[in-house]
Amino acid sequence: MKIENQSNTTPENDNRFRPYHVAMLALLIVGTVFVATHEQGFQRKIPFQMEEGKIFGTVYHIKYQSEDDLHDSIVARLNSVDASLSMFNPSSTLSCINRGESMKADSLITSVWNLAQSISEDTDGSFDPTVAPLVNVWGFGFKKRQVPDANLIDSLRSLVGWKRISIRNGQFYKEDPRIVMDFSAIAKGFGVDHVAELFRKMGIDNFMVEIGGEIVAQGTNPKGEAWRIGINKPNDDSTCTDNELQEIIEIHNGALATSGNYRNYYIQNGRKIGHTIDPKTGYPAQQNILSSTVKAPSCAMADGYATAFMVMGMKRSQEFLQKHPQLEAYFIYADEEGEFRTWHTPDFYEKIDNK
Repeated sequence: MKIENQSNTTPENDNRFRPYHVAMLALLIVGTVFVATHEQGFQRKIPFQMEEGKIFGTVYHIKYQSEDDLHDSIVARLNSVDASLSMFNPSSTLSCINRGESMKADSLITSVWNLAQSISEDTDGSFDPTVAPLVNVWGFGFKKRQVPDANLIDSLRSLVGWKRISIRNGQFYKEDPRIVMDFSAIAKGFGVDHVAELFRKMGIDNFMVEIGGEIVAQGTNPKGEAWRIGINKPNDDSTCTDNELQEIIEIHNGALATSGNYRNYYIQNGRKIGHTIDPKTGYPAQQNILSSTVKAPSCAMADGYATAFMVMGMKRSQEFLQKHPQLEAYFIYADEEGEFRTWHTPDFYEKIDNK
């Protein structure tokens, strides 16, 4: 039985329509390539904006990919943190509370206090936002740098203790009006988070915010690569001009903060006095950790724990980190011969770029 060919694709018809089909296919391919190339080119052309300036007694550097210049919004965010948390701004919320002129808490200082309280409890008081009287008497606040006597230190220790402050109904309450709060060990990190929050709300995917060495990085840098962050060697350098690097860290998304006594210190009678004060003893922390770098879910959190680890020392910090997997750390410490050594959590190692 013969089966008739039901299609129109005879050799003659096939030859007649092939040029038309080929032309349409070519046009479709060209159009697709044009659209893809155009979209890729448009993405590459979105510029990276750069901002830098001074805030919180230090400098900031900010890069973000956006068609819009967000200078005014960034500065407004930084100034709002200064207006709430600065000890050196006499009209800040913190200054007014410390002087007892007003005990009303704004939203920023409330957030920072809650985080500081949590870190203090978590570290058994190694981080304490009420350590300001001791910091000041050792010469790292408003007073001249000189070693205080033991009696003065003992008297000031009675004013230190985060459990002696609380917030109720939007008001701070202090057991003793002489208690003073100081968020210097967490405010820079909080400022970084506050600017990063602005970028995320505006849908900006690629940015890096750095204030005084505390950093939040997200996405990629202008080269389309991970953000590369350097960790300084803890060489004694009160002039802040020695920028020799110990490691370079690659970060796509994360917050990083470093604490150390290698820059903020002074020499008195041949003795090095570092700015990290142990809230329990009232004296500068004498631990073998020279530099503490922490990666955490927020920069304020990383800032606070980095300070706490300087007080806790190597052994306690290592034990603590085993129980807190949300934190990663990289320590530079001095061995018995005074040589630099490093230690890090396992997950932190993957972020070290040794190229």
